[in-house]
Amino acid sequence: PPGKPTLYGSVTRRGLSSDGVPDIVASEGFVVGEVTKKSILVSCPHENACTKFLAPYTSFCRIHQKSITCLDISSGGGLGVSASTDGTMKIWQAANGEIRVRASGLDVLCFQLGKLGAFLCQYKHSLWFYAGILDTAIVDRGRNVLSCSRDGTVRLWDCGKSACLGIIADCGSPVNGIAVGTADNSLNLGSPEKPPSEREVGTEGKILLLAREDKKLQGVGLQSRQPVFLFVGSDAFNCCTFLSSTYILAGTQDGNIYQLDVRNTNAPVQVIHRSGAPVLSLLPYRDGFIASQGDGTCFIVQQDLDYVLDLTEADCDPVYKVASWEKEIYTCCRDGIVRRYQLSDL
Repeated sequence: PPGKPTLYGSVTRRGLSSDGVPDIVASEGFVVGEVTKKSILVSCPHENACTKFLAPYTSFCRIHQKSITCLDISSGGGLGVSASTDGTMKIWQAANGEIRVRASGLDVLCFQLGKLGAFLCQYKHSLWFYAGILDTAIVDRGRNVLSCSRDGTVRLWDCGKSACLGIIADCGSPVNGIAVGTADNSLNLGSPEKPPSEREVGTEGKILLLAREDKKLQGVGLQSRQPVFLFVGSDAFNCCTFLSSTYILAGTQDGNIYQLDVRNTNAPVQVIHRSGAPVLSLLPYRDGFIASQGDGTCFIVQQDLDYVLDLTEADCDPVYKVASWEKEIYTCCRDGIVRRYQLSDL
């Protein structure tokens, strides 16, 4: 529990029932609730804490041979794309991991699947993008995309002409992650100093989040290029996302997840801290979110659940990225395995 000593305990499997469900007992102070073939519910009544541990439905071990640094799932859930430190990027069937397309000789840093099905990839030596891309975001339906870099800039790109439409922000510090969303009506996004290019599509009324290395989370009007807010956190910000037009999340290197109200960022709505490991990925999911960390932790927080849902089997390897489609969640890890979880069993 936050601000209190860590509680330790153990669970033991005593055997299996006739239908293959394990018989689990917990040590003193902990209680084992519902147990299935894929999940175990454990609670600590004294601290009013409860966690359900969910095992993967399927693990794909043959897609890559080395660490998988990023992945995404198509909007229809049929295809996945992933990139690895082995220099390959592959497109595969999300249901069984069967590889459909292979590309090798790349040093891929990040990519994102567009809403129209085409994928966007950034890699060193690209003729389109400058080196050191750390994250990307798709604007509206994908005619424009955003990228952030180690050089501290965030740039808007025209996909059709493979051209940079302008620098949205120049922070003077690496920008590790970005996210774009529709702004709350009460926010003043400012006005652009000059009319936007006719090739700039879908930027009006949007706010851009910048997760910066210098411990700052910044909000910028996407079309105006004007600052909206600046929040200082406890350590470098690694990632950020929108929960709604008013609420945002951002994760830091020292393990904090800040929830902020963009209408008033003077103080966070809440700070979630489960371990001191870096927060590497944040993803909105239903009425909550999914977070992954550098110690192998990957968990789901939802308003309609009275427990935290932990996705298991990454052990101590960092979980670099999380993607979802309906009730399926995919994770990629340093151990080179893509894991697929199904929440329909819960």
